Amino acid sequence: MFQDSPIYDRLIAERGDIPTQVRREAERVSREVEFAMQPLLQSGGLAPAPGRPAPPAPTWQRGALPPGPQQL
Repeated sequence: MFQDSPIYDRLIAERGDIPTQVRREAERVSREVEFAMQPLLQSGGLAPAPGRPAPPAPTWQRGALPPGPQQL
């Protein structure tokens, strides 16, 4: 990405390769989330707790008007 860039090379030497570290950490977190979500994905989603009715299906709701004078 930054070939032949002495400034970038010096920053890497002083501070470490932060973009590479962040990329590796993001990939690790992504794998952990995928692993944690496997039971939900295999079962087809969240099931209501035993003895509790399923929540009603979401419906459209009118949003609140912003505060302040209303212009018609």
